[in-house]
Formats: sequence, structure tokens, C-alpha cells
Amino acid sequence: MILGVRIYHTVEPGQNLWRICQAYHVDMKEVMAVNKITDATKIEKGQKIFIPRANQFVQVRPTTRWTHIVVHHSATFAGNAEIFDKQHHQRGFWNGLGYHFVIDNGTNGRRDGQVEVGHRWTRQMDGAHCNAMNMNKVGIGICLVGNFDEDQPSQAQFQALTSLVSQLKRQFGVPEENILRHNMVTGKATDCPGLRFPWQTFKQQVVVATNQPSSAETVATVATNQKPAA
Repeated sequence: MILGVRIYHTVEPGQNLWRICQAYHVDMKEVMAVNKITDATKIEKGQKIFIPRANQFVQVRPTTRWTHIVVHHSATFAGNAEIFDKQHHQRGFWNGLGYHFVIDNGTNGRRDGQVEVGHRWTRQMDGAHCNAMNMNKVGIGICLVGNFDEDQPSQAQFQALTSLVSQLKRQFGVPEENILRHNMVTGKATDCPGLRFPWQTFKQQVVVATNQPSSAETVATVATNQKPAA
């Protein structure tokens, strides 16, 4: 090790903090502490991150695995990521919460429109939200809390979803036709994300949001509404 060398990694498109720390073999919590990062999902392209105890630069390959985005509803009137995690464990889902993101509706102690980031996203793991067409490996699973057979998403949920999907789309180059309702995946006989979900309006808003300039090119930087899930 060369004494006195301080290694700063410059974040590039497609990278996240977990992948960076894995590449340098350092603990993510330590990196967050020394860089005063409070939310691991809120790193931006071009941001310089000090890597403690590193003595050389490491190439961090951006992920290219995410080719689809799949939108779900919980089909419940209440819930949050912690509740769904427990339910998924009880149902035998490996590693609990099957979604990568959960967008809350103001119940069970969460804000309306709050985005919870699941461990499958921060660790870049396969999902457990759609087992058809290899979607758990290539599809980012986003669940909105609510039963949209009976109602529609709140305005806060709709705005959070639009913002999140537009950033994911831009970050990973997901084609518009690969942004899917759960029931659009071949082999899934379901109404999810609900018969009253305003899909065409949502898709139009995603196109508008994707074409707008963003100050944060990294994934899941949804203003102040975000909270990592347990």
C-alpha cells in the first residue's frame, strides 16, 4: 500500500454505491459515514466519493441487466415495505420483499408518495415480483400501495412513480415499450396493477418527464420522499 494516497471514485452512469463498495472491497456503511452520505441511493453522476483504505483505482462496471420496468399494485388498502417484507417471508419468497421499490399511500406510518427502496435494489439483486419471461432477473419491480381495482393512485403516488420511472428509464436506457403493467407480462393472468390504474396518462407523463433535464442522473433520487426499506 502506498502511504498518503487518497482514492476518490467518480460516479459514472449506471453505478450505485453498493456496486462501488463491492468493487473496492470496503464496507458501504463506512463509506457513507466518511462521505457524510445519508441515503445510499442519492449519489449523482460526477460525484466524487472518498474510498477509505483503497490504494488504487478500480473499474466499476455499470450494470446493464435492467431492461424492463414492471409496475404493480399491492391490492391492499394499506401497507408499506416492512409489512410486505414480512408477508413475503411468510409466503416463502427468498430474501423477503420481492419488489425493488414501494411507493406508499400515507398508511401505516408512511407519507403519501414516499418511495421506499428495497434491499433488492440497493444490493442489485434479482426481484421476486414476476416469475414470467425472466422478469425477476431483468425487470425492476415497483409496487404502489393500494387497490386500483377499486380506486386510483393518489396524486403524490402518481408523481413519485412518474419521477422514479423516468429516471430509471433514462439511467438504463429502458425502451418505452418495456415499461409494463404486471398484467402485460406474457404468462401472467392478473389484473395488476388494477383496472382503474390510469396507464395511458402515466405513460404520457413518463415521456414528458424523461425528456426534461435532470440534475441527478442516478437512480431513485425522488426528491425528499425516499426512504430505504429495511
